[in-house]
Amino acid sequence: MSLTVVVPGAVITGRLAPEAMWKQRVAEVLRDSDDLRRFSTAFTGVDPGAGGEEASPPAGRPTHLHFHVARILQGSFGIPDTGGMYRVALSDISAWTIGDIGYSDQ
Repeated sequence: MSLTVVVPGAVITGRLAPEAMWKQRVAEVLRDSDDLRRFSTAFTGVDPGAGGEEASPPAGRPTHLHFHVARILQGSFGIPDTGGMYRVALSDISAWTIGDIGYSDQ
């Protein structure tokens, strides 16, 4: 589902993703970087202190939206062009609309 949200200092538009898929994709991107590889374990759901077993998911209501292939709207274009991965706290959202905002020079 595509969604556009307004948060302090930004408008973000893109596709919502399940949290588990979002974390997996972020971990993959970090693992592919020589400089950032060590941070990938923070997103894998594996607790190194538990012998490599998956950490328990948090209980309760969702607190964040996870965007995949999303852009921060800046003037008449989105950053980045190809879309990025963003996590937005529900408490920071001041407005929203269903749908992805597109761009046209025409």
